[in-house]
Amino acid sequence: MKDSNDSLRPGVPPPAELPSPEVIDVEAVFKGWKNGDIDLVCVLGPTASGKTRYAVEFARQLNALAGGDTLGPSGLGMTEGASGTGITAAGLNMAAEIISADSRQVYRGMDIGTGKDLAEYGEIPYHLIDIVDAGEPYDLYNYQQDFERVYADIRERGCLPILCGGTGLYIQAVTSAYNLPVVPPDPDLRAELEEADIEELREAYCERCEPDPAVMESKRRLIRALEIEFYKESHPLEKTDFRPKKTFFIGTVISREERNARIDRRLDERLAEGMIEEVQGLLDNGVPAETLLRYGLEYKFVTEYLLGLVNREEMRNLLATAIHQFAKRQMTFFRGMEAKGTVIHWTSPLSQ
Repeated sequence: MKDSNDSLRPGVPPPAELPSPEVIDVEAVFKGWKNGDIDLVCVLGPTASGKTRYAVEFARQLNALAGGDTLGPSGLGMTEGASGTGITAAGLNMAAEIISADSRQVYRGMDIGTGKDLAEYGEIPYHLIDIVDAGEPYDLYNYQQDFERVYADIRERGCLPILCGGTGLYIQAVTSAYNLPVVPPDPDLRAELEEADIEELREAYCERCEPDPAVMESKRRLIRALEIEFYKESHPLEKTDFRPKKTFFIGTVISREERNARIDRRLDERLAEGMIEEVQGLLDNGVPAETLLRYGLEYKFVTEYLLGLVNREEMRNLLATAIHQFAKRQMTFFRGMEAKGTVIHWTSPLSQ
């Protein structure tokens, strides 16, 4: 399926140039961690760009350095076969652990649709996956609290945390230590706001706040933002107080054509693996259809199919297009981080 950003239609601007990949010097990152210049590595990128595979191999190379083993290739990225360094779990001195930065992988029972691929982590410890039941409330504030707890634990054990994922708002919140308002959930207000359509919520949000594009595109985030604003009208507001992290950012980048091909191939594999049955199981276990629709992408479109709103072919094609568009928005968010001063070292993912 062709990426609409690649269109040469009159009046449509050409797609933004992708960043040039570099080779990441793992030894330099290791030294930066040891001398205190780095206290967090973040591997980010759009969906299907190979983030998890890269983060796992990066952790293995850090473990090899901590254990005194040789690295093989001098760095990660741009090197064919870089994943074949011969490093195994045997005898390793664990130096790195991975913290997920995925807003949907926190939910238990949402495995195929979120692409958890837990076997890919191998011997590398991972965190913030499968920590709440599907359907339970979980937001940016919860994530920041959970991240800080896990981050502190990993650091206290003398290890380097590697944050890995594609949820830009989560990544930015924890690396920049957003001072988030401490506001309890208001179930009655949430139920009332759920009745409004997204345009009404956007209008109410813009009347009260400086618009945040990441909030504007999500009904769930709009409801939470309004919940905070209404709370502030009658309560003193406390905020979280965490410090920014000394983060070394790595971005995995591939061409749009390859990214879309990977998305399409992965989608068909997940459908064959039982993604539809997974969503049906969530419905059977009492997760409301409205909640699954709010989770977006795979859960939104498969739920619409199960409700009889679209046929299977329509579901597959609409979902593929939505994921392509989502990946473009992710890249736009990350390039926006760069425009505001964040240095991201873009690199090629490991061969699959």
